[in-house]
Amino acid sequence: MMLSFRKVMYMALSAGGVFLGVAGIYILLQADFLAFAQILIYAGAITILMLFAIMLTKHDTVEESPFTWGKALPAGIGTFGTLLFILWTIRTSSWPVAQAVPHGSNVSEIGLSLFRTYAIPFELVSLVLIVALVGTVVLARKEED
Repeated sequence: MMLSFRKVMYMALSAGGVFLGVAGIYILLQADFLAFAQILIYAGAITILMLFAIMLTKHDTVEESPFTWGKALPAGIGTFGTLLFILWTIRTSSWPVAQAVPHGSNVSEIGLSLFRTYAIPFELVSLVLIVALVGTVVLARKEED
């Protein structure tokens, strides 16, 4: 969907929908921390993406493509057919049951590992991201002058 839209806002929102779908898959796999991190991190990333896309592009000059049923109807039928096929596959498949039960919370284990073993790399990554953010703002402001 992202490649089919012409407006930057719709592209960013469709990418955000994909990230929320991935978070839903993580919830189904009982990876609570990954689902929460997916929503938290990528929701922020999509917000920044929209802001920078609006700042750095000339979005007023985009042409509107007219809506045609000749393209929308086959796409809708194909989407509905694919959805039915996926649902049928899920319902008719035999799913194995997990035998091992994890001990403890994966969130606490990840937190302990992050702050004991990987504290310095974590801080360095945050520093690199802040430098990239400031650099992008500086580059965007130079083009306005």
